[in-house]
Amino acid sequence: MIAMLMIAVAAGAASALMFASIISGALVSLLLFYLAPLPLMVTALGWGPLAAAVGGIAASATLGAIFGIPYSIAFAVMVALPGWWLGHLALLGRTIDPMPAGNPAAQAPPAIEWYPVGRILVWIAVFAFITTTGALLTLGADAETITAALRRGLIKVLSASSQPIGDVERFADMLVIVAPIAATIIAMVTLTLNLWLAAKVTLTSGRLNRPWPELRATVLPPMTLVALLVAIALSFVGGIVAILAQIVTTALMIAYALIGFAVLHTLTLSMASRGFLLAGAYTVVAAFGWPIIAMVALGIADALFGLRQRFLQTRPPPLPAS
Repeated sequence: MIAMLMIAVAAGAASALMFASIISGALVSLLLFYLAPLPLMVTALGWGPLAAAVGGIAASATLGAIFGIPYSIAFAVMVALPGWWLGHLALLGRTIDPMPAGNPAAQAPPAIEWYPVGRILVWIAVFAFITTTGALLTLGADAETITAALRRGLIKVLSASSQPIGDVERFADMLVIVAPIAATIIAMVTLTLNLWLAAKVTLTSGRLNRPWPELRATVLPPMTLVALLVAIALSFVGGIVAILAQIVTTALMIAYALIGFAVLHTLTLSMASRGFLLAGAYTVVAAFGWPIIAMVALGIADALFGLRQRFLQTRPPPLPAS
């Protein structure tokens, strides 16, 4: 118990320092800020969700005492809560009903059904929505106030450049529209990446208390597509409802983009140049951004038409996962 508490406090301290480093304004602090959930996620996966909860509570209290309650709340919502809950879900499993009595296979260890990775992706989308919405609501309670506050802040930042004031205002107007979407994308990508890195670290150390999931088989719950369609429709309503719907739409589209990459990993199983194609796809999306639309379309197409299932039914057994 003492060792667990020491690890929990150390992880919380590391996360708190990484989170608070953004105050320095250094470029590297931005990377540390986005990786702040990583120590707590590693603790949750390697030593249990209780250790991550203890570390998160200790870190939140310390940040509150040093920098004030707003920093404490921001850390709890953006770092501690996702780190604890996603780690808990990753280790959540249930025993499948044992074989009937008299069957020789009944003596085998019971199989465990682990919490689906697709549902974890939905939870990541929920946290992306919460963090982005929370940040916007600190600016105001209605669309006009939020937009005006964002515009003033962006103009203040952009005015430091040598661009004419008219160009700055036009650029700020464009960024006001893009900012909530960009913030949601960053939240989705960073939380997903942190969880993947934490799982890799604990797997390498031998402390991951579950088998590595087959990520290319990940599927989202069927109702996710319905939620996406409803969010898209509400995005045209206007006002604060439209802003919130756009955040939900972005989060779910990124989730489907990740499914699209899983589909691509499956559809290229029999290709000799698979590694080159996959590396090229990741590079193009990371470099240009907009090709992620193709991944979103691929993920949605798989949800509608079962592309992976059709491929696996008409191809030889796949090669070992890479």
